[in-house]
Amino acid sequence: MNIQELLTLSLKAIWANKLRSFLTTLGITIGVFAIIVLVSIGSGLQTYITNEISSLGSNVIFVMPGAAGGLGSVLSNKLTLQDSKNLERALISTGKVTPEIRELETFKYKNIKDKAAFVLGVSSHYPEVVQVLKMDQGIFFTAGQESSGANVVVIGQTVKNKFFNNVNPLEKRIFLGTKLYTIIGVYKKLGSVAGIDEDNAVFISAEAAKAQYGAISVGRIDISANSPELLPLVIRQINETLLKRLTTDDFSIETADSLLTTISSITNALSLALGGIAGISLLVGGIGVANIMLVSVTERTREIGLRKALGAKRNDILKQFLIEAVMLSVTGGIVGITLGMLVSVVIAILLVSTVTLWSVVLAFGFSVAIGIIFGMAPAIRASKLSPIDALRYE
Repeated sequence: MNIQELLTLSLKAIWANKLRSFLTTLGITIGVFAIIVLVSIGSGLQTYITNEISSLGSNVIFVMPGAAGGLGSVLSNKLTLQDSKNLERALISTGKVTPEIRELETFKYKNIKDKAAFVLGVSSHYPEVVQVLKMDQGIFFTAGQESSGANVVVIGQTVKNKFFNNVNPLEKRIFLGTKLYTIIGVYKKLGSVAGIDEDNAVFISAEAAKAQYGAISVGRIDISANSPELLPLVIRQINETLLKRLTTDDFSIETADSLLTTISSITNALSLALGGIAGISLLVGGIGVANIMLVSVTERTREIGLRKALGAKRNDILKQFLIEAVMLSVTGGIVGITLGMLVSVVIAILLVSTVTLWSVVLAFGFSVAIGIIFGMAPAIRASKLSPIDALRYE
């Protein structure tokens, strides 16, 4: 029999058992769908974080609480606002310094009900250090306003839309908790990171944050060297300054490059882990294909005997059942890839997601391989049936 006849027979056999064929392909569809979606989320997260860190520039340094790779930042945070000031004095000719104090606060404007948003206490150098922050309206607070602890605030686009919509917010006064602040600026849209709206935040000076929250410790200290060439010198100055009061277990220094390396290794491992979990679903789907095809062989024993009696060769029977298994698996794979890509596009709009070519090729390759591997045993069993015994089968 030629390949066209085998394909026609396989399609007729599949169509004759539509419900069974659908349930057989469903397992493959779910597995392939899971691989596409989970890997795309991992890849999208990696791409987004990489772009965000790269946009900061190669001369940015982060001082984090706790030893590198340890639990120090979780168990105790010994980095203080005074450490940030000490670093600012030490790096006056080599870099810019800003602390980061982060608090969740409720806001209120006139009769509008309280809305929650993040308050970030930083220095006036923040836009120079974290260069992704750009102003849309007004200005960022000045060094004079910072040193005096003036109650001025720069708000994000989400905060602006919550309270002011089409009204110009500049010079308006808004409650952050129980304190009244004057809005002096609105920063440009930053977007979301892993579902967290970066525009649902406001910036006040670190001194104002200290006065309002009694903040002593800081979540992080960001430093920008005046040039990439000064990076080694700045790192040495950071160590010398902080080690006068702290130990090496109390803080860690990360550069943009080192963070990229660490995050890449984490997200790669995450993508592989997610792909592995999805692969288990695909394996279960493959076992389903094998079981259904074995049942099909049993049900079609008389048909196989009749075909052999009429001259069909063992090789023809083997090919037909193998083609049926591959067709079911490939169909499930194509449907899974299509659904996975559509869902990934939706996720990309809401969060982050990037469909990679290798994940599509891998998923499709798996679906074909499953059809061949798990269809082989039923196909061999069908081809070995004796024509006489098969015709006698009830």
